[in-house]
Amino acid sequence: MDHAPTTLIENDLAHLIHPQHNRQMHLDYGPLIIVEGHGATLTDINGKRYVDALAGLWNVYVGYGREELAEAAAAQMKQLAYFSAYVGISNIPVIELAAKLAEMAPTNLNAVYFTTAGAESNESAIKTARFYWKQKGYADKTRIISRQFAYHGVTSLAGQATGMPAFWKGFEPHPPGFIHVVAPYPYRFPENLLHGRGVGEAAADAIEQAIVAEGPDQVAAVIGEPIMGAGGVIVPPDDYWPRVRAICDKYDVLLIADEVICGFGRTGSMWGLEGYGVQPDLMTFAKGVTSGYVPLGGVMMNDEIAGVINGLPKPSQWMHAATYSGHPTACAVALKNLEILERDGLYERAKVMGTKLQANVQALADHPLVGDVRGKGFIAGVELVSEKSTKAPGSPEGKLAARVRDVAQGKGVIIRAVRDILCFAPPFVTTDEEMEQLFSVVKESLDVVAEEVLATAQQK
Repeated sequence: MDHAPTTLIENDLAHLIHPQHNRQMHLDYGPLIIVEGHGATLTDINGKRYVDALAGLWNVYVGYGREELAEAAAAQMKQLAYFSAYVGISNIPVIELAAKLAEMAPTNLNAVYFTTAGAESNESAIKTARFYWKQKGYADKTRIISRQFAYHGVTSLAGQATGMPAFWKGFEPHPPGFIHVVAPYPYRFPENLLHGRGVGEAAADAIEQAIVAEGPDQVAAVIGEPIMGAGGVIVPPDDYWPRVRAICDKYDVLLIADEVICGFGRTGSMWGLEGYGVQPDLMTFAKGVTSGYVPLGGVMMNDEIAGVINGLPKPSQWMHAATYSGHPTACAVALKNLEILERDGLYERAKVMGTKLQANVQALADHPLVGDVRGKGFIAGVELVSEKSTKAPGSPEGKLAARVRDVAQGKGVIIRAVRDILCFAPPFVTTDEEMEQLFSVVKESLDVVAEEVLATAQQK
């Protein structure tokens, strides 16, 4: 096959529909063809190197080019690449991985159903919550409470739990039974909703109000990311999650923790909710479990929920399934990835580098385009504004961050732009030198865009 850049681009344009596809945006942004990765750096087809500031898509924890993971996959493929894990069939890697995750998870979560991605994990968690309540005799407890700016994936149920309407548009009709409440977003929390309370208390109270309004006998679960990632790295106040947990307990509502981005040490603790001293009833994961080398995710269940499923009398079954659930090759890679994270001290390294990441984003706070900086552990966000005093976003919203992203990419740094927010979640193996290069380029890019904004204003 011809690997000349022009031929590849032609074939891309002719045959590929990309995630979040728009042909004109695709042409504006690139095309960027990545051919190689090592550590925290990537190389494109023209030989240009980039520092990756978002670990692929929040997920390449141990860095690119880990031969051990390729070898683990190859060895398992030679022995047993795949077989179904339906009902009574199993394999060694899936059993070992389930046991390992039960050891790592919060103490109340000891059972796991494996999926291939975060969205599928959240879809499974929502279905499981509804199934659980039906088995308990509460058939009407089906409604799911989520938050504005939440991202839980784009499958049918998970996509409706996602709190960004852009992901709903054009895919109607929407599945019923989803309620979205205000996010614990300190920088942009509506002042008219505070009523003398802090943001954490007010945002948690919004969940309680929704439960009461819908009726506790109608609400199955609250689902939330400990720290919202794709919504713009929204870090809730410390009192938010403990209050949400108490509210769920008060009204007998399950709490689903979407740990797809936050899990496996990203936020400074093994699990995002662990950093707030909270245990969920269901917990989803993906991303970091294999560092992106193979698709794998899952949903962990507390002993009560797992007990209901395990206690089903014949011929009743938990009729949820997927061909690749418990895929032995994916599980073998996950086991090796978790071994690397522990053996190489990468959880501890993420904490050290997280301190440096937070210091670097804080150093941007005084820039004229920066309205807010925030983060926790090894994840951070920088929110851009056209006017600091009014917190006005770029016009149109997203223009400032997208422009900074494009300038930075031209200078050899790949970052994520969400609305007018720059998102950072580098690989755990990022070096001090790469961190310095990353933020030197970000600062230069902000200055370039600030000059462009000033020049445009003067022309008017």
